Amino acid sequence: MEILIFTTSVEKPEQVSEVKPLLTSVPAITGWNFDLEDCDNILRIEANDISPRYIESLLQTAGFNCRELEY
Repeated sequence: MEILIFTTSVEKPEQVSEVKPLLTSVPAITGWNFDLEDCDNILRIEANDISPRYIESLLQTAGFNCRELEY
C-alpha cells in the first residue's frame, strides 16, 4: 500500500461531498481524507498500485485542481 498526498482546490465540506463518490468508486483506494485546515487543502490517499496522475485527472473531471505533492 502506498500513500499519495495532493494539494487541491477543494475548500469546503460540500465540495468534499462532491468528490466522495469518485474516490469511493475506485477499488484500488483503501482510504482517503481531506485536510481543509491546511493552506493546500490536502488530499491524502491510501491505495494499492494507483497512478498519481489518475487521481489528478479524477478530481479535474469534477472541476477541481489537484496536484501531487512530493514528500
